[in-house]
Amino acid sequence: MIENPNAMSPVERRATFSIAGIFSTRMLGLFMIFPVFALFAETEFKDITGLQIGIAIGIYGLTQAFLQVPYGMLSDKYGRKPLIITGMLVFMFGSIICAMADSIEMMIVGRAIQGMGAIAAVLMASVGDLVTEQFRLRAMSIVGMTIGLSFTLSLVAGPLLASWFGVRGIFWTIALLALVGVLLVKFAMPDIEKQSFQRESEADPSQFKEILKHPQLLRLDFGVFVLHATLTAMFIVVPMTLRDSAGLDTPEHWFIYLPVMILSFILMVPFIIQAESKDRMKQVFVGAIATIAIMQLAFVFIELSFWSLFFILLIFFTAFNLLEASLPSLVVKLSPADKKGTASGVYSTSQFLGAAIGGALGGYFYQHYGYNGVFIFTAVLGSLWLFAAMSMERPLPLSIASVPIYPVKTEEVEAIQSQLLAYDGIHEVVILPEEQRVYFKIDRKLVNEAALIDYIQQSQTQRN
Repeated sequence: MIENPNAMSPVERRATFSIAGIFSTRMLGLFMIFPVFALFAETEFKDITGLQIGIAIGIYGLTQAFLQVPYGMLSDKYGRKPLIITGMLVFMFGSIICAMADSIEMMIVGRAIQGMGAIAAVLMASVGDLVTEQFRLRAMSIVGMTIGLSFTLSLVAGPLLASWFGVRGIFWTIALLALVGVLLVKFAMPDIEKQSFQRESEADPSQFKEILKHPQLLRLDFGVFVLHATLTAMFIVVPMTLRDSAGLDTPEHWFIYLPVMILSFILMVPFIIQAESKDRMKQVFVGAIATIAIMQLAFVFIELSFWSLFFILLIFFTAFNLLEASLPSLVVKLSPADKKGTASGVYSTSQFLGAAIGGALGGYFYQHYGYNGVFIFTAVLGSLWLFAAMSMERPLPLSIASVPIYPVKTEEVEAIQSQLLAYDGIHEVVILPEEQRVYFKIDRKLVNEAALIDYIQQSQTQRN
């Protein structure tokens, strides 16, 4: 049977869906406690403070932020699968500690250990190892959609599992999910026969200085920091607001979360189309940030009831999901062609630090100023982000691609770059002779990797 050249191979499909499954087990484990933890902690632990609640919710982000790059570097040396399995086992150990915690301090330690299983970068590098350039973007998109769906499922599953097994039962379920993740790595994920450093998905420490000086990327790093700081801070008090203002017991919170999340995904689609297809990314992006900030103030100034909370959360999560989808795309559009992995690593670190600091500061403001203190804090964060984003450059609709290139001499690089830049749809070219690979910023409406490979091979034949 002749394979369809426009379809993934069986191994690539297996790799994509197994890695997506591994991601989902971890994402569910991190977020299922968000909608129930604050209510649980206030009744379970004596003399608990708001700051302690916030730290317990968000501290996973601190350990995740500092360990994701080392995990990636260790996986280059010792292999992807061993590091993924190690990370999942660490995550499972942290979940068991949380399930058995008899104090908030022990719970904080358990959550920190959960974050130490920082395998996200290793999983993304595995996609690069197992999926060819032609289908890598498709594979990354499938993994990204899985992460989004896992977050949605966690908001619904958390309250339901809490009503059936208690919050400690959620942590035991999370430990079981981690074991499922290990089994997926062992038996579903294909073996990586030719592992290499994946510049498109792994951070290169030698590039940190340049990325940290890039003003457009710094805006995005600050943005994802604010977005996840806001989310984590909100979930210190949103469960309590649903209880006190909407009259919902914990098992009933999914009455709001499920329709809100489904509708928010539907409502964001027209905005994604406007941003990507109509080249209105900046307008849509800045509008979504303004919406995030305004909805924080709505929690303060609108009389809260079931329906007002429903609509506030619906508008918030429509903007949140839109930004969550747009930010990684903007990182790709704005990062240098050969530094996508490093730019994405700094971006992810900012995201996790946002969760950690948002949790701690959200807890502090809840402890000292109540519910409204948290929402005013997140509104200020959103306003700062809005101010930063308004001066962002208009992003071009570009993507990053890389293809192998024949051996070239250093003195030939400039001439080859000029030749490739003449190809319609190519906006930036970086040739790395030592890797025998060329990195592009391209307009995917005009260019695909298969066509680039053919063009490069023809160029090689002509030069020889």
